[in-house]
Amino acid sequence: MKKLTPKQKAFADEYIKSGNAYQSAIKAGYSHKYANNNISKLLGNVGIKAYIDAKMAEIESHKIADAKEVLEFLTAVMRGETKETVFVQFGKSYAEEKKEADMKTRISAAKEIMKRYPGNDPLVAEQVRKLKADADSAEAKAMLNAFEVQIRQEEFGTDEDEVRTDDLASAVAEGMKGVFGDEDEIEA
Repeated sequence: MKKLTPKQKAFADEYIKSGNAYQSAIKAGYSHKYANNNISKLLGNVGIKAYIDAKMAEIESHKIADAKEVLEFLTAVMRGETKETVFVQFGKSYAEEKKEADMKTRISAAKEIMKRYPGNDPLVAEQVRKLKADADSAEAKAMLNAFEVQIRQEEFGTDEDEVRTDDLASAVAEGMKGVFGDEDEIEA
């Protein structure tokens, strides 16, 4: 990595803190005119970019919570193991007091944990059970319908399809009478 000047290093450090390039340049000691006209030049500098990227990677690895840490915190809140600071008023003065999370906060933490483990959620388990029961019911109905069709075919033979077709044509013709009036206009 290219060695940065003290101003460039100060600019990069300020930019990491604030995200405002102009203000970072001013705080680093650059003139207002230079900061106004050369922000893109500073941000485009390969050495500054590399320095910022390296610092951000360092910050990410040490300061940003990972999934395990978040789950541990939510679990501690849910169990009432963490204390929060509240200020209690006594007359005209305030006193600092530590207290466990209230029930609403604990329930909220529990819900957040359950979102990450949906297999353990009784509601999800019940929904899955209902979906399976619905699928089994639909399958049984389909099998019953197929069995009924098979029985009818055995009872009535293949002529039933012809009878049904004739009945359908007659029903359509009857319906057409209501629309057009006379039978003469209907050709069945």
